[in-house]
Amino acid sequence: MYIRRLAELELQKQLFSKKASMILGARQVGKTTLVKHILEGKENAFFNFDISYDSDRFFSIAKLPPLDAMKALNNPSFIIIDEAQRFSETARVVKGWLDFGVDVKIILLGSSSFQLLHQTSESLTGRNEKIFLSPLLFKEIISSQSWYTELFTPIQLEENFKNQISEILMQSIIYGNYPEVVTSLNKDSLLFDIVSDYLLKDVLQIGTVNNIEILKKLLNLLAYQIGGEVSINEIANNLNITRATAEKYIDLLEETFVIFRLPAFSNNQRKEITKSKKIYFWDNGIRNALIKEFSMNPMRSDIGALWENWVVSEFAKKNMLDGQPRKIFFWRNRDSSEVDLIVKENEKIEAFEIKWKNQKIKNRAFENMYNIKVKLLSSEKPLFF
Repeated sequence: MYIRRLAELELQKQLFSKKASMILGARQVGKTTLVKHILEGKENAFFNFDISYDSDRFFSIAKLPPLDAMKALNNPSFIIIDEAQRFSETARVVKGWLDFGVDVKIILLGSSSFQLLHQTSESLTGRNEKIFLSPLLFKEIISSQSWYTELFTPIQLEENFKNQISEILMQSIIYGNYPEVVTSLNKDSLLFDIVSDYLLKDVLQIGTVNNIEILKKLLNLLAYQIGGEVSINEIANNLNITRATAEKYIDLLEETFVIFRLPAFSNNQRKEITKSKKIYFWDNGIRNALIKEFSMNPMRSDIGALWENWVVSEFAKKNMLDGQPRKIFFWRNRDSSEVDLIVKENEKIEAFEIKWKNQKIKNRAFENMYNIKVKLLSSEKPLFF
C-alpha cells in the first residue's frame, strides 16, 4: 500500500528544473517508492548502485560523449540513480551532463547525508536541489486512513475518531514510522531486519568504522538514554574507547540518519546550560528494535522517554522536510529547570513541555526569563504537525 508523502509536492515542482534533485534519507524510508510513484508512466532510466550490473553499465555509458550516452539510454526524460553515494565519481559524470546541457532530469537518491552531500554537493554547487525524506510523519499515516477527510479539522478528527487515532499513535510510538513497518503485520522481525541489514550496513559502508561490536554497544547505550543529556566522556569510558572515537561514531550515526542531536538554547550563558546536547532517534521503532522491547503497555517504564523522542522527532522530521526553516533546542538553566523543546523561527519562539499524561506545568523559570508561555504536549491531546 502506497502512503502519500508530503514531499510529493516539492518533488513535482523540481521535475521542471534543470538542476539535479537529491533525495536524502535513511534506507527503507521510501525514497525509491516516492520517485517511482511520481514518475509512473514516464520514460526513465533507473540505476541502483547497490547492484554491480547497474553501476558497471552506468559508468560504461558515462564514458561516451553526452549525446551518445543519452542515445544509449534511449533518450529518457529522467535518469534516477539510487544509492548514488556509493561512488564519488557519480557527481563528476552528472556535472558533465548538466554542463553540456543534456535534456534530461537527473534524480540522485542517497542513504548517507555525509557521502552524498560532501562528495556530490560540492561538485554540483548551484546545480542541485535537495529533499530530505524521513520515516513517515504521523500526519501522513493519519491521512492514509479510510476514514480521513480534509474537511475535518484536527479537533474534529480527534472527536470523531479518538479510538482509532489513539491506537495508531501507540503503534507509532512503539513500532515507529518506517513505511513498510506501518503497513506490515510482522513489525518486530521487519524492524530487526532494517537494523541489521540496512542501518548497520550504511554506517559500515562509509569505511571509517573499525569495530562493529563497539558500534552496536554504542547504539544500545544511546537507546537507553533517549531524551537525556549525553556525556561523550562517559560513553567513551563505558566502551573503553577514546573520546575522539566516540565522537566519530556518533557523527556517523547522525550522518546516516539514525540519530540527531538537539543543542541547548540560551540567550544568557551565565545562567543557562549552553554546551550540552541531547540525542534522539529519528524513529522510535529503530530504538525499540535495538533494545528488543516492543511492549504496547502504556505503563511501560520508558513510556515518558519514548513519548518525548516521538514528539521531538516529529518536529525534526517536519522541519527537515520544510528545508529546516526552524531551529530546535532544549533549555535548561543552572538550577536544573528545564523545557523539553524550543522551536525558533526567525524571531518567533515557541516552548513545549512534553509529558505522557496531562498535567500542570509547575516550573515557570523559562516563562519568567523570556516571557514566553510554555505549552504542554501530551498523548491525550490531538497531534497533527
